[in-house]
Amino acid sequence: MAFLDLLHISIADQQLYGFAGGQLRLRFPVSTARNGVGEQNGSGCTPRGVHQVRARIGDGLPEGAVLRGRRWTGEIWTPELHAAFPGRDWILTRILWLSGCELGVNRIGQVDTFRRYIYIHGTPDCEPMSVPLSHGCVRMRNADLLQLFPRVPPHCQVRITEAPCPNWAAAELE
Repeated sequence: MAFLDLLHISIADQQLYGFAGGQLRLRFPVSTARNGVGEQNGSGCTPRGVHQVRARIGDGLPEGAVLRGRRWTGEIWTPELHAAFPGRDWILTRILWLSGCELGVNRIGQVDTFRRYIYIHGTPDCEPMSVPLSHGCVRMRNADLLQLFPRVPPHCQVRITEAPCPNWAAAELE
């Protein structure tokens, strides 16, 4: 299993594309921000531009592990737990915590992706994918995140764009 060297997240496609050596290796549906794109602190938007994976959290936790403040609560998500906490922004299974790489665009000051706690993380299966509904993060199915997580090394580049998937990325998976 090769490590990925680039994650490309397309807001238009609501897809995450994983590349190794320029070859498309993985493709998963995601859910980005209900508020659209934007970098401002407090905006609830998904930040654009070049980022890196600054921290990998949750390795070894069970699927559906509930994370709050980047720590496991000891709970496993269930429909009953979901019903007990309506409206909760569920962060499940794993976290890939992003850090912006572009000064003044998504790094430092009021546009700092890391300080905004922007993650790629798991979400309950009852939440729709390919529909922008998050509070700024990139949500994934837990099963998909479990496939992605071991292939993403620290500092892996993450590009978030508004554009549809480029033609070269639309090729079949290798």
